[in-house]
Amino acid sequence: MEPTKTKFKIVIESDAFPSDRYAVETQLQFHGFDPTESLIEWLPRKGETLLNIDDLESLLEMQGDEIALLLIGGVNYYTGQSLDLKKIAELGHQKGCKVGIDLAHGVGNIQPNLHESGVDFAAWCTYKYLNSGPGSLSGLFVHEKHAQRKDLPRFAGWWGHNKEDRFTMPDDFVPITTAEGWQLSNPPILSMAAIKASLELFKEVGMSALRKKSIQLTGYMEYLILELQNENISIITPKDPEQRGCQLSIKVKNANKSLHTKLTEAHVITDWRTPDVIRCAPVPFYNSFEDVFRMVEKLKELV
Repeated sequence: MEPTKTKFKIVIESDAFPSDRYAVETQLQFHGFDPTESLIEWLPRKGETLLNIDDLESLLEMQGDEIALLLIGGVNYYTGQSLDLKKIAELGHQKGCKVGIDLAHGVGNIQPNLHESGVDFAAWCTYKYLNSGPGSLSGLFVHEKHAQRKDLPRFAGWWGHNKEDRFTMPDDFVPITTAEGWQLSNPPILSMAAIKASLELFKEVGMSALRKKSIQLTGYMEYLILELQNENISIITPKDPEQRGCQLSIKVKNANKSLHTKLTEAHVITDWRTPDVIRCAPVPFYNSFEDVFRMVEKLKELV
């Protein structure tokens, strides 16, 4: 972030993951700005759950001259909505904003095509769809247009220094001219073993094949849930496969978490999100169509 006295605001989606909000609020405070005045939320329209790209465009038209950064979740953790990163980057750059993407729920799930999208940077964890386990290392993308920019402000770390003379311990920091230049310290080696094994499988299978199965698998789950025709449950995730990954968020009427608890007791592993959403993720790497069928049959019994 490169704030000025007149261009300092940050935009996030209104239901961003809490850690994104914490990071943005403290970043604003670090630079001497009040988050109550400097943090802007991209909101769904009244009575709706999903974000509309036209509303982001309108927001930028009104306040773009004061906005320094868009920090948007590529796949929203709550609704499962997958956003058009290229369009977001274009809108932000038209107003001179930096554009960053949180891909915690996107990496290993969708194909974000980060370089082609034109976003300035993206960050993600690896313990979700990349299967490395909680507490494992994170990932970072920085667009190559920034690779040679030594003027970009950063908190420099030894592991981001030029590899050719890193171990000679020079006093002057010379960043690696890739995303590696933003590294602070060496990563945890044991957890790297887990992610290495996972990434080798991703390379062997390929994201195109995984994405193809994902669309079929998630579509099958959607079909079965809709066939239940139960007024107590509805799907808030977009119907368009291009606007979602392998997640379906089921909204439960008059929810009190009991349905989620019963699913867990029946050995169906889903995720509860307050106040009324059960997140289901038929992951193409290790879930089958039979898994989906059995899950919905159990849901049918319980509702």
